[in-house]
Amino acid sequence: MPDKPAMPLARFKVLDLTRVRAGPTAVRQLADWGAKVIKIEAPPSPGEGLGGPRLGPDFQNLHRNKRSLTLDLKSPDGIEIFRKLVRDADVVVENYRPDVKERLGIDYSALKAINPRLVYASISGFGQSGPYRDRPGFDQIAQGMGGLMSITGLPGQGPVRVGIPVADLTAGIFTAMGILIALLEREVSGEGQWVESSLLAAQIAMLDFQAARWTIAHEVPEQAGNDHPTSIPTGVFQTSDGYINIASAGDEIFGRFCRAISRTDLAEHPDYKTGRARSTNRKALNAAIEEITKTATSAEWIERLNKAGVPSGPIYKMDEVFADPQVKYLGIAQKVHHPQLGDIELVGQAVTLSRTPSRLETASPDAGEHTDAILGELGYSAGDIARLKEKGVV
Repeated sequence: MPDKPAMPLARFKVLDLTRVRAGPTAVRQLADWGAKVIKIEAPPSPGEGLGGPRLGPDFQNLHRNKRSLTLDLKSPDGIEIFRKLVRDADVVVENYRPDVKERLGIDYSALKAINPRLVYASISGFGQSGPYRDRPGFDQIAQGMGGLMSITGLPGQGPVRVGIPVADLTAGIFTAMGILIALLEREVSGEGQWVESSLLAAQIAMLDFQAARWTIAHEVPEQAGNDHPTSIPTGVFQTSDGYINIASAGDEIFGRFCRAISRTDLAEHPDYKTGRARSTNRKALNAAIEEITKTATSAEWIERLNKAGVPSGPIYKMDEVFADPQVKYLGIAQKVHHPQLGDIELVGQAVTLSRTPSRLETASPDAGEHTDAILGELGYSAGDIARLKEKGVV
């Protein structure tokens, strides 16, 4: 068999100091395109075993394609090893509180002195400076402060969190993008730089047009439930056997929709003829539509509406998502072998490259699985490694 093509990020060495979700998400973006990632973890406590959350879906999905080195960064020997790794590293990613990394001596200014080409990425709850810099960050706090919970849920329901840690995930993705930009710029300047993101900034950026409604028009968006806040009628409609999504934004698509459901009179009705009118009379229009959609099955409506050029789709539970033929065709569920779990499927990347696609090569490692190999690459002998283990450094 021909050798696999080299991965596009294979020339980059990444030191991963992150925990929880936002930081590991950033590093996962790099690891899936071949970056040589060393996940640095605290040595296990005496009697601490493997398994547990580490073998669970969340950990396995976050930490694939990495090697694991256990290292006590509070010890002089541990810091010495870390500094040796930094000398030829391209990227360090961390999500410590600002005071913690400064106290450990692994902040950007300290590591830049060792390696001026280093791209150093930090993710925090609220930013590396400012009045909230030392507050602990958590996704749901960012969802609330970032405005997302005020526009999620049914009108009058009270604030509702989104069903995924969207602030964590997007902060990680934005950070990965920043790292790649810094690496590209380094090819011109020869210098690294500090890349920062925060859960709060990422969450606000993800509000997009909802945020711009305030910054430009000084509108305060409210909860709209399953209805799109500005494109009407777009929302969830009951059928004879369940529910479907229908998106009929704009006069042209609304006209197609009315023809598809054999109600052209709705398109000409003065209460619904324009986008502004449909917005004002949203409830009555939705009720009229739902009386019609209840007369046929979800599958029948989805087929009919899409054929008419009106976006429509099912509302799946998670098992149904991965059973869908288009999802299977996209190949986003990808197999990887884990020595204890066997063959498992992880969630792949949402972007593909024609020549150098992402690859899931290895499952998430056991803690310290690659410690001996990584230290050996730094020039430590077997005896050196044994002594470091005896001292609890690794």
